Amino acid sequence: MARALIHMPATAKRGEVIEIRALIAHVMETGYRPGADGKVVPRDIIRKFVCRYNGEQVFGAELHQAVSANPYIGFFTVATESGTLEFTWEGDDGFAQTEKMNLTVSAA
Repeated sequence: MARALIHMPATAKRGEVIEIRALIAHVMETGYRPGADGKVVPRDIIRKFVCRYNGEQVFGAELHQAVSANPYIGFFTVATESGTLEFTWEGDDGFAQTEKMNLTVSAA
């Protein structure tokens, strides 16, 4: 399992725009680089990232070979109600990881 770091506020006011930053430790091997034995190292990348807020997708991205190792993704969303943000990364060879963070929203 890869290590994921997610930075976001734990609380926000209703209607407030919040910044979310997510990073996952992953080698992102392109499939083009030769290894120590001279053979091409098989491709191993994260292909998709999705963030859902109380089950509704608020951000998504498709990633490709040109993305660096340990991909960092930053985005904004509007705090509408208290709930859970679910972050999912999917990649080659069946790689999938999901992390959850709670957000408490108070009246404006």
